[in-house]
Amino acid sequence: MPCIDVHITDIYYALMPELPEVETVCLAMKKTLPGKRITSISTSGKRLREPIDEIRLNKLINDKFIEVKRRAKYLFLHLASGTTLLIHLGMSGNLLLRKSREKHDHVIFHLGQERPLVFNDPRRFGMVLVLEKNEIHTCSYLVNLGVEPLTPKLNKRYLMKKCHGTNTPIKNLIMNNKVIVGIGNIYANESLFQAKIHPKTPARHLNPAEITILTRAIKNVLSKAVKKGGTTINDYLGSGEGGRFQQKLSVYGRNGQACGKCSGTIVNTRMAGRSTFYCPLCQRPNKSASAEK
Repeated sequence: MPCIDVHITDIYYALMPELPEVETVCLAMKKTLPGKRITSISTSGKRLREPIDEIRLNKLINDKFIEVKRRAKYLFLHLASGTTLLIHLGMSGNLLLRKSREKHDHVIFHLGQERPLVFNDPRRFGMVLVLEKNEIHTCSYLVNLGVEPLTPKLNKRYLMKKCHGTNTPIKNLIMNNKVIVGIGNIYANESLFQAKIHPKTPARHLNPAEITILTRAIKNVLSKAVKKGGTTINDYLGSGEGGRFQQKLSVYGRNGQACGKCSGTIVNTRMAGRSTFYCPLCQRPNKSASAEK
């Protein structure tokens, strides 16, 4: 992962956080959490994606945060005892440092005189799990995850192998967490636009040159989004600054607007239940795919 200098202590995410948003949270927490000790824990008693295990949580009292990592859209908060807090923000989850109590606060880690670490989730699709060291590698949420897109593991050879022989539309394939982790709808749309590939193109019809271009586009789009603090940030509490990548979006959410690259107009269709934005002139259907119709 690129090393981005993030001067933030308060994070508030909403609207389906994707990899750049979760990475921004991770980078911020790396600066703020290590060394802080849990003095008490409060919960709402409401179920998240998984029930909150209060017995396990309470065993973390007096434990100390030592390291923060990310895998896919999961945050790993490692503690001195060897236990790990596995956190997923879900569709509307927030992880922030603040003293005030608000609606939808579900888990609060009190940190002595410091501001508490709060997990807030209006829709309750997120989760907070306590994992022992020997449980991390067998956790059902973590097995079968694909490659990290901002590492050398995502390369032309890997993507060619995944595209080979499948009629899965390329947009659906790159959003599959078993293939590549963390590419949500926003960044899939933007990557395909940058690569000039129609989102409905069957993956097997992409030639080696197109796969190379797409691999580079994915890395470029995600790297820029991380540097801008993501797209789906609702607010940075304290600074009032939101994620700035939304100002750089070329197609997502721009249905009916002029394409910034040509004389075309951005259109919106549905794929696998998701809004899909593209320019019909820049992203023409693959010729071999069209010939089969």
